[in-house]
Amino acid sequence: MSKIASVGRPAQAVDVVAVSAAHACKLYGSDAARVVALDDVSLEFLQGRFTAIMGPSGSGKSTLLHCLAGLDTLTSGQVYIGETDLATLSDRDRTLVRRRRIGFVFQSFNLIPTLSAEENISLPLDLAGEPFDREWFDTVTTKLDIKDRLDHRPSQLSGGQQQRVAVARALVSHPDVVFADEPTGALDSKATTELLEFLRSVVDDLGQTVVMVTHDPRAAAYADRVVFLRDGAVAADLPWPNREAVMETMKKLDD
Repeated sequence: MSKIASVGRPAQAVDVVAVSAAHACKLYGSDAARVVALDDVSLEFLQGRFTAIMGPSGSGKSTLLHCLAGLDTLTSGQVYIGETDLATLSDRDRTLVRRRRIGFVFQSFNLIPTLSAEENISLPLDLAGEPFDREWFDTVTTKLDIKDRLDHRPSQLSGGQQQRVAVARALVSHPDVVFADEPTGALDSKATTELLEFLRSVVDDLGQTVVMVTHDPRAAAYADRVVFLRDGAVAADLPWPNREAVMETMKKLDD
């Protein structure tokens, strides 16, 4: 894995880059219908940090997240998970990287309705043929307070409980990085706070790397860093944010 000098957090002298984009470009359509979704984006996301990505609708934030996670491919440029260049992988190998090294949390939960919570959580391991780490599973489900709901199907769970199951599924394989696309968008305020506090705790207590797209300044304030996109390019990069600083940066970008 590549390394860069530590900035901000004094926990270690050298920080490891968990995921990065180099000159990332993504185009849709052609000629008059051409849309530039990502315009020469270069970013590094450090291991054991919580990064939020913000920007107005159409700024490219979800496109960036999907390309970083290997769910979509770039038109040009590179995405690296550690030192692995996703563009050099076959479709099969890219799928294996997604299953083994990447966790993804969707706004709509994406749980399989016929499976129990426990079966939904363990599904990535089953698909990848990976061993089941019961101790880690117990740690994650205990932290998320869903151990007494593991035999329930999604229809028997509240929205907040379903999202916690989705987060546990993203974490169960010990991924290099967890990507979350508007994970609080379908939750009420109480469930939103609980989920954000959990994401904060898995970074602080378990050393997990989290990259989250959000439109909510309150959610972004839980992160160690906020990257702002506008028109497919990086418009601002705010370390150690609070809600007021996030809102002020957003206001400046709108001016």
